[in-house]
Amino acid sequence: MASLHSILCFFCYSFVLASNGAAASRKVFTFQESQENSSIASNQYRTAYHFQPPKNWMNDPNGPMYYNGIYHLFYQYNPFSAVWGNITWGHSTSTDLINWTPQDPAIKPSKPFDINGCWTGSATILPGNKPVILYTGSDTQNRQVQNVAFPKNLSDPFLREWMKPDYNPLMEPVDGINASQFRDPMTAWHGSDGHWRVAVGAEIEGNGTAILYKSGDFVHWMRAASPLHTSRGSGMWECPDFYPVLSKGRQGLDTSENSKDVKHVLKMSLGETHSDHYMLGRYDLEKDIFVPDKMVDDYRAWLRYDYGNFYASKTFFDVKKKRRILWAWLNESDTKADGLLKGWQGIQAVPRTIWLDSNGRQLVQWPVKELESLRRNGAHLHNTEIKTGGLFEIKGVKASQANIEVDFELPNLEIAKPFDPSWLIDPPKLCRDEDASVQGGLGPFGLLILASHNLEEHTAVFFRVYKAHNRHMVLLCSDQRRSSLRPEVDKPAYGSFVDIDIKKEGKISLRTLIDHSVVESFAGGGRTCITARVYPEVLVTGDIHLYAFNNGTETVKVSKLQAWDMAKPWINVEGE
Repeated sequence: MASLHSILCFFCYSFVLASNGAAASRKVFTFQESQENSSIASNQYRTAYHFQPPKNWMNDPNGPMYYNGIYHLFYQYNPFSAVWGNITWGHSTSTDLINWTPQDPAIKPSKPFDINGCWTGSATILPGNKPVILYTGSDTQNRQVQNVAFPKNLSDPFLREWMKPDYNPLMEPVDGINASQFRDPMTAWHGSDGHWRVAVGAEIEGNGTAILYKSGDFVHWMRAASPLHTSRGSGMWECPDFYPVLSKGRQGLDTSENSKDVKHVLKMSLGETHSDHYMLGRYDLEKDIFVPDKMVDDYRAWLRYDYGNFYASKTFFDVKKKRRILWAWLNESDTKADGLLKGWQGIQAVPRTIWLDSNGRQLVQWPVKELESLRRNGAHLHNTEIKTGGLFEIKGVKASQANIEVDFELPNLEIAKPFDPSWLIDPPKLCRDEDASVQGGLGPFGLLILASHNLEEHTAVFFRVYKAHNRHMVLLCSDQRRSSLRPEVDKPAYGSFVDIDIKKEGKISLRTLIDHSVVESFAGGGRTCITARVYPEVLVTGDIHLYAFNNGTETVKVSKLQAWDMAKPWINVEGE
């Protein structure tokens, strides 16, 4: 069973994609050892259309909101270095979620209640259209406490200055709360009794917990008798989020909405997986608790927003376009030393619209519509078959900065390999064991991204289809193990099953965003998402390729493939 690194021939069909068709030529190639080395400090590893500051460290998105015609994104930021520390709230503003203007840091360590760091928090819009921020401060004793901040001047459309009243902190780690495991207040919601509610992430007696607080004036907060929710299935819940979604339709809802047509989402970021997990359920107004649809005390069985590199996410309700938008931090996969050499670490995922799937079992995510405004130089292909061992190059787009959408059709589902239910516990292991080089029945087929000319470096994003008892199971893999020749970077293989009825839908769709050192993939219309950070040397040397492939025994039909260059927007340019 050959590995992709040692395959002697992968028949390569090189297509120049255009609206008037495609020309093909067949060739056989072999792998060669790279003779070049390139610096990790190259600007080629900086993204073009993902949010990041000009330099230094960034992690969690904080307090995203839409206010008086302006989108605001705050974020955890070290203004002095490319490593974590000196944490303040960086701040940028936008009118379209794509182009961003940097503002001065909004909240800095300056008072006894946050002198050791201004950590993650959320924004809430109070009656009278008044924004307010709740955030975690690390106080003089390094306790985690919850504080409030208000805009200094509401007439300033950019909300550039914020004040922190001396009556902070509002919530302290007392009555059995661990002072080092008490942080990240979520957006508050207004109950029918006229009181505000907010939950804070914690770990109590080893159990992940969202501690609930109530207030009549947003200043004096009392801990509720019961937490919003707790589970023995995991430890500390970081960056919790709680919001309603419509049972039908894609329209977003204000955080305070609740009715019989609404489900609630409780999300938590887990250190065990460094991933964002969530539960679907209902909010019991009388008991002030979240009741999951499924009670499973094992985080491995909890749903995830994204099955790759995606953490500390935060949503907000975009009142302008009636949608809920999701932000998340994508950390680096290289080393601290690499970060210092580059002078920066951390980016944000592209903002995603999020809603409940029509099947009611999971959330769906899709990049915000505004991102499509960056598309340039489209290349298109229709009704093309990829036979066994077929590999064709997608030309006509910049392979390091692109948006690809492809629909795969499988003429014969009957030859799918049998499905083993034990695979549900650890899909990444299945992606490692049956990678893109291991021939199957239906699959692997998909994309080879940021690839060198000899495939010595590449990131494989691909599908496999298996036959279960009464349905077909679709596996999505994003394999970075051959993404870079750099020995120091983390190169995992990610994977998850996609909840689609391939027999009914007749196709498997994939959308992939490529932006230098990040690859975001959305399968099944956004039902399953996997994000990866990659650092191929070929990014610096410049000979970058993008391929579609099929290594299954059955021919795969590409019914539609569209690819575009992505323009570089105006993101936090210094000197604006």
